[in-house]
Amino acid sequence: QVQLVESGGGLVQAGGSLRLSCAASGLTFSTFAMGWFRQAPGKERAFVAGISRSSGSIHYADSVKGRFTISRDNAKNTVYLQMNSLKPEDTAVYYCGADQRFFGGPGTKIDEYDYWGQGTQVTVSS
Repeated sequence: QVQLVESGGGLVQAGGSLRLSCAASGLTFSTFAMGWFRQAPGKERAFVAGISRSSGSIHYADSVKGRFTISRDNAKNTVYLQMNSLKPEDTAVYYCGADQRFFGGPGTKIDEYDYWGQGTQVTVSS
């Protein structure tokens, strides 16, 4: 049974930092591209960042470029999202996803991901 468990969310002031983690189990982690998405209240889930199986390909949404960094540790079956210079508009539930496509990863669309975590809340106060 595949499980993705996010952690590291919380309440932070604008300009602060958080590091999200997503621990995976029940799958061969190194064969999956991984991604982070977020969903703010009243909005659709949106792509934030994605990383390929070997970390050779990384994509970011324009809104987080230069502030967020995605990374992975295949030995620990974990993907991370380092978030710096946080803004109130970054407030959302953050989800990690696993993309098992052999070609084309990491995906930037929801339907390119096969498994999802339960999400972790990030709240940035002004």
